[in-house]
Amino acid sequence: MITIHKFKSVFWASAIAISTLFSSCESFVDLGAPPTQVVSQDVFKADATATSAVLGLYSTGIMTNFVQASTFFPGMSADDIQYNTVNTSYDEFERNALTNTNSLVENSIWYIAYQEIKNANNAIAGLNQSQTLTPSIKDQLLGETKFIRALTYFYLVNLFGDVPMPLTADADYTTNATLPRTPATDVWKQIITDLKEAQAQLPASYAGTFKARANKYAASTLLARAYLYTKDWANAETNATSVISSQAYTLPALADVFVNTSNEIIWQQANLTGVSTFGANFLAASGVIPAYTLVDTLYKSFEDADLRKINWAGVTTVGGVKYYFVNKYKVRTGTGNEYNVGLRFAELYLIDAEAKAQQGKIAEAKAEVDIIRKRAGLAALPNAITKDQLLLAIEKERQLELFGEWGHRWLDLKRTGRADAVLGGIRKNTWKSTSVLFPIPENQRAANKNLTQNPGY
Repeated sequence: MITIHKFKSVFWASAIAISTLFSSCESFVDLGAPPTQVVSQDVFKADATATSAVLGLYSTGIMTNFVQASTFFPGMSADDIQYNTVNTSYDEFERNALTNTNSLVENSIWYIAYQEIKNANNAIAGLNQSQTLTPSIKDQLLGETKFIRALTYFYLVNLFGDVPMPLTADADYTTNATLPRTPATDVWKQIITDLKEAQAQLPASYAGTFKARANKYAASTLLARAYLYTKDWANAETNATSVISSQAYTLPALADVFVNTSNEIIWQQANLTGVSTFGANFLAASGVIPAYTLVDTLYKSFEDADLRKINWAGVTTVGGVKYYFVNKYKVRTGTGNEYNVGLRFAELYLIDAEAKAQQGKIAEAKAEVDIIRKRAGLAALPNAITKDQLLLAIEKERQLELFGEWGHRWLDLKRTGRADAVLGGIRKNTWKSTSVLFPIPENQRAANKNLTQNPGY
């Protein structure tokens, strides 16, 4: 099972506001308060309590579990990371043989994501109805909440395809709990709408410390990614370039990237201990097998001179067996200086490169990739590289740069149509083309008769 590292939120004061605002959990897609509870609009009468409520969206256990589920399970579904204890539910991810009764799909992905969306929808409704908040505070809080909702839908649509898309608070919970699946194209449109609105409402400066609250550039980064995934190359390039040219971020040495004061970080989920959920799961005590390790073929695909292999990948031997592990985070227990990094600057160069390559701007795209390769201590790509060769090189750089982070490898193989070629060759006995989408949990379909199932399940 996932190691749930018990964080004390840096936003501890938000707990009171959150408990007042958000209802208890249900076993299906419940996105409003149960009939026996009332959502309090008093929370949104004052700047301080409204801010506390929105801060809770970042810091609750729901978000921490969402961070983990968005990294470990998609990572196991790709040639990225593997789980080191025999467990049927986990094994299904690693074999690309998920069943519609897999408890992790239901409880750790679907259920957690919809709880976060419920909370975000309630917050947006409360903020929009308030007439007493300072206008600039209201705008910022709305922008942050839309960013969080967009991030959550981003993972739902990527993992499941068509999904229910509640966008409003539901006082008696029955309407949102029985929604049918919305076409993925419409979910993507809503993600982009939320991020464009967040981009307009958020300031470039950070509120608070440690980049733990989304700013304009965080919205622009996720928006650039959304445009890339929907093959809107021009807008992907525009948004990536806007952040790159802002000079707000830099590419520090690899050893410094995941420290919570790093100037590469665009957004991260903070905590009081300084121990990330990634360090807690990817690192292990001496002589102990880490909970999650790198797939051997990924480790061996690094060039020997690649500084990312030296700084970000480790090797431990337990019982005479070598295990390769993610070593981006250095702190496993106790206290430290690392949070859960969600968005970082390096990704923007790779988004920009891919968008430019798809538009035929080969020399410009190559230059962006070479920036990432230079930091890794590698030579520039050949000048005579073709478009197809460059796109494969970008895919490779994304794999080696973003491994062990938020399921990037799985999402990349799916969106580029490369999953069959790559994973079909690795998992010949269990891979099917329909494996690119996770199943809609059967318990959800039993509770909501309007939910259809994905092909193959």
